[in-house]
Amino acid sequence: MDVLRPTLIRIGGRVYRKTLIQEQTYQQEEEEEELCAGPGDCADEPCDAFVVEETEKGFQCRVEVPSPLYKYIIGKKGETKKRLETETRTSISIPKPGVEGEIVITGQHRSGVISAQTRVDVLLDSFRKKQPFTHFLSFALNQPAIQEKFLQFKEEVLEKCSKDHGVSSSLFQNPAKLHLTLGTLVLLNEQEIQKARDLLQRCKEDFVDQIAGGKPLTVEVAGVEYMNDDPAMMDVLYAKVHMKDGSDRLQAIAGQLVERFVASGLMLKEWDRVKLHATVMNTLFRKDPSAEERNATMTGKASFKERESFNGRNILQLFENFYFGEVQLDSVRLSQRFSSDASGYYTTCGQLSFCS
Repeated sequence: MDVLRPTLIRIGGRVYRKTLIQEQTYQQEEEEEELCAGPGDCADEPCDAFVVEETEKGFQCRVEVPSPLYKYIIGKKGETKKRLETETRTSISIPKPGVEGEIVITGQHRSGVISAQTRVDVLLDSFRKKQPFTHFLSFALNQPAIQEKFLQFKEEVLEKCSKDHGVSSSLFQNPAKLHLTLGTLVLLNEQEIQKARDLLQRCKEDFVDQIAGGKPLTVEVAGVEYMNDDPAMMDVLYAKVHMKDGSDRLQAIAGQLVERFVASGLMLKEWDRVKLHATVMNTLFRKDPSAEERNATMTGKASFKERESFNGRNILQLFENFYFGEVQLDSVRLSQRFSSDASGYYTTCGQLSFCS
């Protein structure tokens, strides 16, 4: 790392320097990263940026933390927690593993409590970004007519291209799970899921109703494209979508939704512009039919390992303009990864309906 140009991150309007201090061996052999407050640290700004209560014994504050993240504050053999307590002269109380609750930081000095909370917040933000996504915002494309055309596409591809390198039936999406992904989320407890539900409803009131006009959006699914640079070594083939009336209303809704979710901290920004696409073939499906691709280069460490690409040149040539059909999109769903409902689609944890 260039010490004169350290990595800067922003959390809650504050700026921090990111300093790699040492490697720790955790469950996933992750590096522990300590992030130190930068030019905007507590010493240089009013301490009312945090809610700190005065008690009989000093000061305390409470931090809402999903239980899966407790281990990152505790550290190996409790080393991270001990170091935080020693360096900030505070005591950090953490609920038992698996029990949802608040981390309580207490100390004799207000500045020490604030310093501890700052460091806890930064650690949590760093490790949250390494978690595999749990939910995603989606448009369902699993209507019967689309599924039927998809199965026709699959049958014709296998009939005409099965001799091409890597092409097999295991590459194809489950027709019941055909969808458009807007963005992925890491929601680690029921409280965070509820925050996402609430934000969906606010988005409906703030802009979706005006754009959609209280009616479903008529969309055509037609043509295929691939993700990487070489069509002879494809990993993902997807179907393209567009509004039947030629407008950009679908893109506008998707873009503004992602913008709002990123601003809320519930979603990481993955593209400058949301690329709406429906995955129809994916090499991840070879070993795990329930696999889901993250939308960008933030894919988990193992996602691209041991993937056998396929030669899609003939598929592109023969099916470049394949027509999958027309669909009425009437809602955005908060979908749970690795799940299924009665229809075979992903379990819906929340929903934004276009219809009044």
